[in-house]
Order: sequence, then structure tokens, then C-alpha cells
Amino acid sequence: MRARIKKSPIQRLGAGLLVLFLVTILIGLGLWQLDRANEMRNPAVVPIDRTIYPLTELATPTGTIPATSVGKQVRTAGNYIANYKAPNQIDGNGKVGDWEVALLQNETDTAILVVRGLWKERLQSPEIAMSTRVEITGTLMPRQFDDRATNTPSQISRLDSSILVATTDYQLYDGFILEKSEQTRNGEISRTRILEPKLTSGVPGYYWQHISYVVVWWFMAGLVLYAPFYQRREEKL
Repeated sequence: MRARIKKSPIQRLGAGLLVLFLVTILIGLGLWQLDRANEMRNPAVVPIDRTIYPLTELATPTGTIPATSVGKQVRTAGNYIANYKAPNQIDGNGKVGDWEVALLQNETDTAILVVRGLWKERLQSPEIAMSTRVEITGTLMPRQFDDRATNTPSQISRLDSSILVATTDYQLYDGFILEKSEQTRNGEISRTRILEPKLTSGVPGYYWQHISYVVVWWFMAGLVLYAPFYQRREEKL
């Protein structure tokens, strides 16, 4: 027969507080995962900021685009120094097409990728040469990570300035500008522009993955609550 060790009131109070603390933490973790699951099912649309900022206010050529700058409207000016075909791109309507992407030298030693429009319309503005200064406005977008095609001297696999590092001496901005307007001293260039995709506040993971975490955390909370009763039952045997 086992000798039972009687706990003092202070020990019982301490054990009870510990159980309460652990249960609170575990329930809180479950609620947190439940909130993330709801965000996955109902992603919040990023509010539209209609202010047009100078590019240099929102990004630098020496780092990645801050999350707070993505999707905002920017303006800059310079000269196009290279032109590329970007195949198999998807616009805001889900339409797949080939885009014309130019490298814009916008300062003495910096440049940024600019989506000008559809590749099939690239010959509609022959008056723009490398010596032509252009002023543009557009949406600042993050770089792409998945390849859509192969890289060639006249084609890029994705909208990502890092793949051009070996071919230019310019400091390259991260991401790209999805152009909305383009103007020279002779006036505005009229052509079909690409409809930008809707940006949402991303939440990593999958809906049912978060729900499974809710079940796990709350199950553990139940075990912690049951543990003192199990221990008492064992002591009575």
C-alpha cells in the first residue's frame, strides 16, 4: 500500500494557479489560430491609397521593397535602356499574356523594371528611343519568384530585377512598376495598360491547417484540466 503525501493548502493553491495559467495560454493559442483561419477564409483587401509618391520615397535600390510600399502609386522619370519580353504573365482579370517590360534608368546609376503594356503593342510608340526622357506613373509591385519562361538576351523568365544583375552595372530597384501613364515632352503615350492584380493582406498557411492547430491546443488544455482529477483518483487507489 502506497503512503499518500498530503499537500498543504499553499501547494494545492500553487498547483491550481499553474493549471489555470497553462490552460489560459493553451486556449489563447487556440483562439489565435482560429483568428488566422478566419483571415485565410476572409482576406482583408488592402485599402487603396490614391496618393502618387516619388519612387525614392517608397523604395531604395539597395534593399527590398517595404511591405508598406507595395501596391502604392509612384512616379519617376528617366530613359529606357533595355527592353524585354515577359511571357505568360497574368493580369488582374486572370488573363494570360506576354508583356513588354523595359528597364528604366531613373537616376545616374539606378534603374527599375517597368511593365509598359502588351508585347504585341510594343511597336505602337516608335518615337520613344533610348535618348527620350519619359515621365511615368504606376503601381509599385513586388518581384516575382516563379519562372514563367526561360531567360534569353531579349526575354526574362519573371519580373525580378535580380536576374539582370550580371548584365548591367546599374543599381537595380527590387520589384517593378506596373505602368499606368507614360509621357514625353511631346505628350502622353496612348496604349493598352495592364490591369493590376488585387493585393490582399496575406496570412501564411492553410485554413484547415490552422483549424487543426486549434483542435490540438484546446485538446492539450483539456488534458491539463483533467490532470489534477486523474492524480487525485490515483492517490485514492
